[in-house]
Amino acid sequence: MMSRPVHGGNLAWAAGLAHCAPAELLDFSASISPLGPPRSVRAAVQADFLSVRDYPDPAYGDLRRAIAHHHKVPIESVMPGNGAAELLTWAARDLAQMETCFCLSPGFSDYDRALQAFGCVSTKLPCFNASNWQESLLGQSLDLEQCGLLLNNPHNPTGMLFDREQIRSVLSRVGLVVVDEAFMDFLPPERSQSVIDWISEFENLVVIRSLTKFYSMPGLRLGYAIAQPKTLKRWQTWRDPWSVNTLAISAGIAALQDTKFQRQTWDWLAAANRQMYKSLAAIPELSPLPGCVNFFLVACEKSVTALQENLLKRHRIYIRDCMSFEGLGDRYFRVAVKMQDENLRLVRAIADVLPHLPEASDVI
Repeated sequence: MMSRPVHGGNLAWAAGLAHCAPAELLDFSASISPLGPPRSVRAAVQADFLSVRDYPDPAYGDLRRAIAHHHKVPIESVMPGNGAAELLTWAARDLAQMETCFCLSPGFSDYDRALQAFGCVSTKLPCFNASNWQESLLGQSLDLEQCGLLLNNPHNPTGMLFDREQIRSVLSRVGLVVVDEAFMDFLPPERSQSVIDWISEFENLVVIRSLTKFYSMPGLRLGYAIAQPKTLKRWQTWRDPWSVNTLAISAGIAALQDTKFQRQTWDWLAAANRQMYKSLAAIPELSPLPGCVNFFLVACEKSVTALQENLLKRHRIYIRDCMSFEGLGDRYFRVAVKMQDENLRLVRAIADVLPHLPEASDVI
C-alpha cells in the first residue's frame, strides 16, 4: 500500500483503498473546476497536436504575449513555467538567500518542500481563522529588509481572501514578497484582490499564477510568474530548457482568451459555493469555514482519516485529509466544490458515515 499522499488528487492511492479503478472515484480532494477543460482549449490542443514534432519556442513568445495582454503587464515581466510548482521552486531559491523566510500557518506543504530543497526552514505566521498575519510579521524584532515572505491569496487551505492592502502594508518593509495567486482566477474582477498591477512599483514583489485549476487541466502543468525582468532573467539561468511543452502553450493561449468560459465559471461558483456551505453546515458534526473560492476547509468532530477511508470504501468518494497541513491534523478535511448533484452525493455520504466513526484524535 502506498503511503498517505501529501497532495490531493492522488487517485491511484485512493483507488487502492476503495478497491476500484481510479475512474470510478468521485474526487473532491483536488480543487479543480468541474466545468473544464473549456472547448476552446480542447480545440486548440487538437489543432496543434502535430506541432509536437518540433521543439517549443524557447522564449515562449506567443504564450507570454497572451499572459501579458491578459494582465496588462509588459511581456518582459512574464515567465511561463511547468506548473506553478516549478516557479515556486525558483522563488524558494531566492527566498532561501534571505535571513529568514516567513510563511503562513496552516499552509501549503509544497512551500516547505521547495524551501528545504535550498536549506531554508521557514518561520510560521499563524493565520488560521484570522487575518492578522501582517501584524505578526511587522511586530518581529528582525530586520525585515533581510527577510522574505511567501503567502498565498486566496489562502489554501482555509479559503480566506486577504485584502490586497494587507499585502501592501508589508511590501515596503520586507525584502522579498512572493504571492501565490493560484486560486485568484476563481474571483471575478470586481472581487479580485490580485497584486499583479503593483509589479512595476515594487521590485521585491513576485506573483505566481496557475492555469490548471480554473481551466481543469492539471495534467498539462502550466503556470506563470509575473515579476520585474531582473528577477525573471536570473530565474531563466537556473531552469531547464523547454520547461513548457507545446500543447500546454496552445492550451494556455486559448484559455486566457476564453472570456465566455471565465464568466460561466464565476456564475457557477457563486451559486454552488453558497449551496455547498449551507449543506455542510447543516451536518451537526461539521463546521465549514466560509470560503471565497472553489473549496472548503471543514472542522470535524470525528476522525477525518476514518471518514476519508469510509467514504472511499463505502461510497467511492475521495476527500482531502489535512494531515500534511501544519496544525490541522485529524480534525479537518478539505473538499472541492463540484456540480450540484455531485455535491449532494458527498453531503449524503458524509451524513451516512459520520455516526459510525470514532472521535477525532489529537494527532497532528
